[in-house]
Amino acid sequence: MTEGPYSPRPAGRVPGIAGSVTLFGVPVRFHFTFWLVVIWMIVLVSGGKQSVAGAAVFIAGLFLSILLHEAGHAWMARRYGIGTQEIVMLPIGGLARLERQPRAGEEFWVAFAGPLVNFLLGLILLGASYLGGGRLSVGDWREAADSNIVSRLALANLVLALFNLLPAFPMDGGRVLRSLLAERRSYEDATRITARIGTLIAALLALLGLLQGNFLMLFIALFIYVGAMQESMAATAQALMQGAQVRDAMVTDFRTLSHGDTIRDAAELLLATSQQDFPVLAGPRVTGLLSRNHLLRALAAEGPDGYVASAMDRDFPRLAPDMDLAEAAASLGSGVNCALVFEDERLVGMLTAENLSEYLVLKKLREARGGTREGVSKGDA
Repeated sequence: MTEGPYSPRPAGRVPGIAGSVTLFGVPVRFHFTFWLVVIWMIVLVSGGKQSVAGAAVFIAGLFLSILLHEAGHAWMARRYGIGTQEIVMLPIGGLARLERQPRAGEEFWVAFAGPLVNFLLGLILLGASYLGGGRLSVGDWREAADSNIVSRLALANLVLALFNLLPAFPMDGGRVLRSLLAERRSYEDATRITARIGTLIAALLALLGLLQGNFLMLFIALFIYVGAMQESMAATAQALMQGAQVRDAMVTDFRTLSHGDTIRDAAELLLATSQQDFPVLAGPRVTGLLSRNHLLRALAAEGPDGYVASAMDRDFPRLAPDMDLAEAAASLGSGVNCALVFEDERLVGMLTAENLSEYLVLKKLREARGGTREGVSKGDA
């Protein structure tokens, strides 16, 4: 799977990371739940003709195949000049986080590269098993044994390739289908059609899961449905932000804190206003950004007499008022709720996740009532 946020700076990391390595210059991070699933699967498949060591080798090979799948996405994205921020290994598979959304032609090959890697790995492992005297019958694969690890990994790679080519989000097949539809339709329409197909596939899988009492199939159906809804909402938001600038959605009426203010001063301002994030100034210069979470942590750790300067975030997102809103929106999320807007080093506004959501809702309502796609006025936002 791939994820491609636009980002003017490196996006926040997925929380819960436990360990990381670097593969082809790309950070590979492992979520702690990934290790829990690895241990669970080793216990599950060991026993009978397969030893614990054999089970560990099979599971390691399986997740290495998933990692190479994600590396395929990263390698193809790099050929189009798209960097990969990181690869995150999760219980449901891998996630390659790209620096920007590939264009229609690019998305086809970036998405297809992952399943292609698994398909080629499957053929190579089948060949290795055959040359090593292994049997290639389906019946031989049904029982886990140390003797058929290579052939079972071959089958697993072929299954991974086919499963990921399902024409539904968040699988790669959904992105392949969208890229083909986007050649003749708008990106939003292509996403909406692909999401509908994904919803239908999810419904069919859910029905089969209920009839067969297969909870794994029900989980996959839910996974596909959620992915379809998320992609559809993201495409709608991208369409609403098309042509808009940061100045159209930013907050211009806000309060600030002084570099020498205490946590007590910040807490009182938090209670007195509806604002959640406060720029911190030293004279006319902005030195940091104090979020509600930073404030609460400082209040618990240092007490009300601590200083704002020690609790604020000095590495805050900086935007320009004429920056494309869709590109700027990627600076929000992953624990970042606010970005500051500067014009010639002068603070002129704030772009918050809440205000951006309000802007999109108002613009959607205006378009639904027959308005133009020029965006809402500052008074509306």
